[in-house]
Amino acid sequence: MTTRFTFWKESDGKYLGYLNSHPDHWTQGDDLEDLKIHLRDLFETFSTEDIPGIKKEEELEIA
Repeated sequence: MTTRFTFWKESDGKYLGYLNSHPDHWTQGDDLEDLKIHLRDLFETFSTEDIPGIKKEEELEIA
């Protein structure tokens, strides 16, 4: 299973990023691998818990 994420490196060397399906919820890591660990944790939390206020993205079939 895969999911897409967006990330960037800050001037202090930290990496910030978010799951594309949850762009309002950023996390950070000391390096890219550390960021991926935190993103996996977010994915698991958002996939298994019904958290009020968490926006989700889905596809809608029109026809």
